[in-house]
Amino acid sequence: MTGILYIVPTPIGNLGDMSNRAIDILNEVDLIAAEDTRHSGHLLQHFLIKTRSISLHDHNEDQRTQLLVKKLQAGEKIALISDAGTPLISDPGYTLVSTCRSLDINVIALPGPCALITALSASGLPTDRFMYLGFLPVKQKAKAQSLKFASLAHMTCIFYEAPRRVKDTIEVCAQVLPDNHQIVLAKELSKRFERYISGNAKDVLAWLNQEDAHQKGEFVLMIYCKAIAQEELPVQAKDLMHQLIALLPPKSAAAVVSEHYKLNKKSLYQYALSLKNMQT
Repeated sequence: MTGILYIVPTPIGNLGDMSNRAIDILNEVDLIAAEDTRHSGHLLQHFLIKTRSISLHDHNEDQRTQLLVKKLQAGEKIALISDAGTPLISDPGYTLVSTCRSLDINVIALPGPCALITALSASGLPTDRFMYLGFLPVKQKAKAQSLKFASLAHMTCIFYEAPRRVKDTIEVCAQVLPDNHQIVLAKELSKRFERYISGNAKDVLAWLNQEDAHQKGEFVLMIYCKAIAQEELPVQAKDLMHQLIALLPPKSAAAVVSEHYKLNKKSLYQYALSLKNMQT
């Protein structure tokens, strides 16, 4: 009989968010696969968890997967944890979980802390449809393209960002996003200095520039495109606009689609401008 792989979330900043079930599982398993054993060692010590742990990170996941799968096939129970939050969400573990699924090894995920869900739920932005896009690219051109893509998504888009890059990222937002796109920057979630800063990109950038301390900590960036999301365009209209924007100016393309589908010309023009910006 094969073992079980448990995916165990850990606190993103407040140790009080560690669930009793997570503690029980970490005590019961035969082995803990941790993103950083030294970092997780402090957490395990705090909760008096003495289960042996080994590392599983981006640089050794393929090798570790082979080892862990053999142990699981031999009937062992293993817990996967990351440095903070839910494993696999911009953290290692995909190769291991995917391999286990392909081999019919039981995988059980525990509910628990996740920065993107925590940030979204308190952001005040629409939560009925959202998209998580991980960390933004480091290079400015690629970052700008990712942000332009987010502006066309017709839903709340969520990114993680590191403190050393957050100011540069918001500066790019101010350059490529219209002023009516709402941004919420969540900082230090579940910690003492937790903050939510909302407004357009220029508002958020002004807050970051007020003092150096504002740029410290872990960040979740959320973007919502108000103008386009207010009137959802039919898929057929979008497809036609994608074809026409390569041939016509935005105003002319919007007029053609408006006439064909009897849609609001202003909304179509805004969409056409967004597509045009994606090409530049």
